[in-house]
Amino acid sequence: MLQEIREDAKTRMQKSVETLESNFAKIRTGRAHPSILDSVRVDYYGSDVPVSQVANVNVEDSRTLTVQPWESNMLQKIEKAIMMSDLGINPVTTGNMMRIPMPMLTEERRKEFAKVARAEAESARVAVRNIRRDANGDVKNLLKDKEITEDEARRSDDEIQKLTDQFVGQIDALLTEKENSLLEI
Repeated sequence: MLQEIREDAKTRMQKSVETLESNFAKIRTGRAHPSILDSVRVDYYGSDVPVSQVANVNVEDSRTLTVQPWESNMLQKIEKAIMMSDLGINPVTTGNMMRIPMPMLTEERRKEFAKVARAEAESARVAVRNIRRDANGDVKNLLKDKEITEDEARRSDDEIQKLTDQFVGQIDALLTEKENSLLEI
């Protein structure tokens, strides 16, 4: 019973960290990376799909992405979708390929993105703490129903706290890494 509670808490905390990683991938650092276009959706025969499902997205150099659609009629749709997105990038179409130069970020914009990253990290920390609270509540309910002893409850609370500290540490490490990549020129 206690093991199930800890495993559930661990799984949910891991999902919180994975969500943070995907949110960090959406924050642009000024360097070209294919995941920048993950949020861009294109109309493909009536369905909204990510650009990566209708085209090859590659990094040409550190500041340029290339997009090569698998169907030539998709080029204009992809270009329009990228222009309409809030990414602040402008594609350049040449023949059947599109190049997307990444604009340099100003220092002010970098600091703004760092604030966004800190807010995302804090949301992830709060999610992990809420999971800890839920797990501790489940343990208390077991104790109240006299299904476990006080020693088992205390030991379980300590293990859940260690899990929480471990995942908060991962979140802090991800934040530090993201801030460093945002603030380096």
